[in-house]
Amino acid sequence: MHPQIIKYRSPEYEEMLALRTKILREPLELTFTQEDLEKDKDDFLLVIRSSGTQSIVACCILTPLDKKTGKLRQMAVNDTVQKSGLGTAMLAFAEYVATKEGFEKITLHARKVAVGFYKKYNYKIIGDEFEEVGIPHYEMEKYLIE
Repeated sequence: MHPQIIKYRSPEYEEMLALRTKILREPLELTFTQEDLEKDKDDFLLVIRSSGTQSIVACCILTPLDKKTGKLRQMAVNDTVQKSGLGTAMLAFAEYVATKEGFEKITLHARKVAVGFYKKYNYKIIGDEFEEVGIPHYEMEKYLIE
């Protein structure tokens, strides 16, 4: 398992985009627009490569909202390796990067089906259920510095 930060529009970014499309968009019959992808250019693009094939098997994006807060988005783990701990490793790497960048808090929009996962790692729901990309979500947050 090899976590790393990749560059926007690199070959690795294209591989990450393929994973995000497969896991997050295709099941909802959605695609990424050019506008969607433009949002990635100034963000931290985080991936984990498999030890064996070296392919990207997990990813997420950390978007700086201000000097103290980062937003975690586009978290995806390849369906062939879900439930193997890669989601946990991806989240831990995102929190590590956030801390190194001086962020004190991470916020995110969790799909309703993923709320339990984030709660295990001390993320708290803030606010009511809302709809995003046609499915129920909750806003969640975690303070990294207690």
